[in-house]
Amino acid sequence: MDIVARWPGSVHDTTIFNDSNIRGRFENNEFSPYCLVGDGGYPCRVYLLTPLQDPQTLPQQRYNNAQIKTRNPVERLFGVWKRRFPCLSLGLRLKLETMCEVIVATAVLHNMCLEQNDTIDFFENGPEMEQIDEIQVRIGYQNTATRDSIISAIFTLP
Repeated sequence: MDIVARWPGSVHDTTIFNDSNIRGRFENNEFSPYCLVGDGGYPCRVYLLTPLQDPQTLPQQRYNNAQIKTRNPVERLFGVWKRRFPCLSLGLRLKLETMCEVIVATAVLHNMCLEQNDTIDFFENGPEMEQIDEIQVRIGYQNTATRDSIISAIFTLP
């Protein structure tokens, strides 16, 4: 798990991503042909594949199912991290700087636990598939071309 903790509480994930170094690196095609998989709160980009808000066809439904299954382990990882360190779920009443240090420290400790195979069967409690119940960010058609090509090439049966 890689983490940046420098933003106050309710900052939207998109705001954080838009200000990140990794976004610039993806926009400069540094990781091409690889891409990120995000939830519906992110705009669809050439390098950031998001679910369709309202899939109309069977290939679109297949894409959404595959996209959600791909993203689900990451979502579960955050759940495991929060269950391992309940202070992350219950809320921290600390100065912002101290809060950021606690968040980073728990992430480091969590990674160390994983490296030492100190796992707990938290994954059994997670849902098999997450539902798309987020508000889809309004996006332009030019940003969906890669996603549409993937749906046509991979999820449409001959």
